[in-house]
Amino acid sequence: MELFFNPFDNLLCILLGISFTVWFTLLLVFIIVPAIFGVSFGIRRLYMKTLLKIFEVRARCLSISIIAREPTSLEEEIKEIRRSGSNKDLDSASEFEMSDIFYFARRGVESIMDDEVTKRFSAEELESWNLLTRSNNNFHYISLRLTVLWWLGLLIRYGILLPLRVTLAFTGVSLLVFLTSLIGLLQNGRMKNVLSEKVHLMCYRICVRALTAIITYHDSENKPKNGGICVANHTSPIDVIILASDGCYAMVGQIHGGLMGVIQRSMVKACPHIWFERSEVKDRHLVAKRLSNHVQDKSKLPILIFPEGTCINNTSVMMFKKGSFDIGATVYPVAIKYDPRFGDAFWNSSKFGMVSYLLRMMSSWAIVCSVWYLPPMSREEGEDAVQFANRVKSAIARKGGLVDLLWDGGLKRDKVKDTFKEEQQKLYSKMLVGTQEDRSRS
Repeated sequence: MELFFNPFDNLLCILLGISFTVWFTLLLVFIIVPAIFGVSFGIRRLYMKTLLKIFEVRARCLSISIIAREPTSLEEEIKEIRRSGSNKDLDSASEFEMSDIFYFARRGVESIMDDEVTKRFSAEELESWNLLTRSNNNFHYISLRLTVLWWLGLLIRYGILLPLRVTLAFTGVSLLVFLTSLIGLLQNGRMKNVLSEKVHLMCYRICVRALTAIITYHDSENKPKNGGICVANHTSPIDVIILASDGCYAMVGQIHGGLMGVIQRSMVKACPHIWFERSEVKDRHLVAKRLSNHVQDKSKLPILIFPEGTCINNTSVMMFKKGSFDIGATVYPVAIKYDPRFGDAFWNSSKFGMVSYLLRMMSSWAIVCSVWYLPPMSREEGEDAVQFANRVKSAIARKGGLVDLLWDGGLKRDKVKDTFKEEQQKLYSKMLVGTQEDRSRS
């Protein structure tokens, strides 16, 4: 019996050996080596164009009619309500009128039905089906042809792409931990800095390929330089990989445990990243001091910061925290815009954990995005940190085609601050007081 199974076992071992050899040879030739030299064979872009053709042929477009209303001021809307409910001269209506209540009641109902803040923390709605179940659970039952196409896509994504991507991610992270730990043994100097940059770029590019990320970088002459701060809109944890695959940055963040902690400890040995203990994160003065000390050393890499402080669904840019704009460094704005047709990059941390989120990313068709490097900006004379932050935020929103919102991303978990309510009260009071002054002059 033993003699009978030996030839079969040998054949199986040979086939497995050949399979692994071919697999890792392809991995080395088409993934790792191009990542080292920063080149691409164009396979991912060809793959993207093929997907677009499939979407155009098979996707069912959803007709969505949205009636857009021109923005109007509080005073104009209240005057419109008074005009429709009374024949009195509006210029003489200086006191409070009962009809004014309808304006605030209507705005309250509109905020409940179409909240411009809450909807920024959920996945962006697609106008066409991208053959992913997560878009709509019922689309693949429309016809037999679509059902077959959906099952074929499911087989490709989970049977071919997912194992390949997991292998690439494991390879990239393992090389990052191992090589940065080795570089950390070298003495500080030019050689260590050069090797650290090469290793970081190589590993991040492998991780980018693990997501089948197709990235288009614009205006590379404006890329962040040493001694500056790079600020960008925040959609996902992979924002770091997207930017770091085109240039090296000093990361800022809280020290974690587990696998993330191992990665952080190995990275900081090769490059001066800024990690904070949990007890230090809330100490704003300590954070500002360490950031300021870093940017004053022009030999250190630019700091990468996401001033929103939370992930937004890539349809808008929300309020920037002023801390990174208050240390007097040159700011390099960067706009990141993802294409949701191929996969939703937004991380809804209240709904998905990190592992399940990464699984969704690796089982999507691809991650397609554009990155714009904006010209460097500095704080102008007489401009405070808040005004500077808003100016940078507006520039990023315009370049990325995003909605510029004044709301704080912290509303994702916190209640509305009293200052926002008081602002509306002040606007209404100012309207009444202003009208009384005009009346006294007349």
